[in-house]
Order: sequence, then C-alpha cells, then structure tokens
Amino acid sequence: MTWKYGDKVIRPGRSWTDSNGTQHPGNWNIWSKDEKDAMNIREVIYDSPPDSRLYMWSQDINGKITSTAKPLDDVKLTLKNEVKKQQGSFLSQTDWAYIRHYDTGTNVPANIETWRNAIRAKATEMENAIDAATDTDAIAALLMSFDADANPLSKFKEEATKILNITILNIKEIEALTPEQKTAYDSDLEKINVEAESKRSAEMKKYPFLSVWPELGE
Repeated sequence: MTWKYGDKVIRPGRSWTDSNGTQHPGNWNIWSKDEKDAMNIREVIYDSPPDSRLYMWSQDINGKITSTAKPLDDVKLTLKNEVKKQQGSFLSQTDWAYIRHYDTGTNVPANIETWRNAIRAKATEMENAIDAATDTDAIAALLMSFDADANPLSKFKEEATKILNITILNIKEIEALTPEQKTAYDSDLEKINVEAESKRSAEMKKYPFLSVWPELGE
C-alpha cells in the first residue's frame, strides 16, 4: 500500500512538501478522505506480481501489472533442467561412497544406495509431471502445490513479524481501533507480507522447484 501526492510518493509519519512549497506534518495520514482528495492525495495499491518463472511482466507507476505467459516449451525445459541440476547436487553429496568403493572395494552403505535411488525416482516423477502439463495454468498449479508444501508463507510471516517487531492483534483489539489506527495496522500487516514474501523467495531460490526431496536415512 502506497500513498501519492500527484506522482510523488509520500509516507505516513513523514512530512512532505506540496507543489506550492507548503510543508505538511508527518501525521497527514489522519486527514479525512475529503481532505486527502482536496490535496490530490490518493492511495495506490500495487498489483501482486505473477510468477516470474511463468510470466514476463512489467509494472507501471500506479502499480498496475501487464504480463505475458512465457512459451510453454521454454518453461518446461527450464524446469526440467532445474530438476536435473538439483538431482545432481544431491547425488554429488554421496559420490564419495562410490569413489571409495572403486578405490578400495568397500561396499557402498545400503542407506546411501537407497537414498540415491529415491532421489532419481523423485526427479523422474517431477519431470513426468512437467511433461504432462498442458498449459501455463497446469504448470502454475504444479509449482504452487510443490512450493507450498515446503515453503508455507505462514512460516515466513512469523519470522517477519519478529524482525519488524510488529504485534499481531486479536479480533477484539482490531475492532477497538480507530479508523486511523486501523489504517496504520493494515500498513503493518502489508509490511509483514512483503517481508515474508521476500524471505520465501530467497528460500525458494535454493530449491526453486521441488519442494521435498527424499532425506538420507541412517
């Protein structure tokens, strides 16, 4: 959520100067809607960006997004290559056991062999799922289910709430807020969402496609 005076971004709690050179106090956000309208202050609500893995998109100064789906074959190729990359990364962690086997004749531990077979099976499952998708929406549904399993937004919201030092109110506390306090609280919630999405995206870059790989057993 963003406020603008004309094309200039202004923020609650910060003073700003209008085109006539008049400086306004930081508590301008308590003004009524009519007062804001008279000063040409408007609220800008930014569209949520689409999944960059699936869409090319741009956002204008008013927060509106224009997007175009990427060619399906290109998306599939990118995702399948990501599967192969992740599979290779996991398998490389236990390559030592096979090198030792060829060097010394020491048997590869059964748990490692079982795990490597499970990794390959998971990769094959995912590549088959990608191939079976018939359009962008089908790929999106696939990604959403996998991402959500390993990276629920709620996990990152809890972390963001602590980092931003924001207190989450219960229903009764929210109902007791003044309109101005409710606006400020809604702004805080939006900050939490933005921070959580940022941390979720960073986490997903580590494993941006597959949600749950088999774990190496004892």
